[in-house]
Amino acid sequence: MMGTSKRRNRYTPEYRREAAHLVIDTGRTIAAVASEIGVGAQLLGWWVQQERERVEGGPDGPLEVSERAELERLRREVAELRMDSELLGKAAAFFASKQNPRSGSR
Repeated sequence: MMGTSKRRNRYTPEYRREAAHLVIDTGRTIAAVASEIGVGAQLLGWWVQQERERVEGGPDGPLEVSERAELERLRREVAELRMDSELLGKAAAFFASKQNPRSGSR
């Protein structure tokens, strides 16, 4: 077959790191972020793995052990706060619907 070779997109290291951090920093799924930015989930998963290894890459990595521990603690806290916020939003919507005038049912 003629012309079966496919031109590959070239992504800069900065773009790959930023894309990986859309997953790492936000807690969103690889599939959701990949769909949003238009890259394959497997490719984005590879970038996420590489970035996690770069950031958490042992004693020679750019972060001190205490900094890595603090970063992990903060990521957990952000995830918990997001869940709390979502729950509060649902509760507020529920109670707001209860404040509507009764429609004669009772």
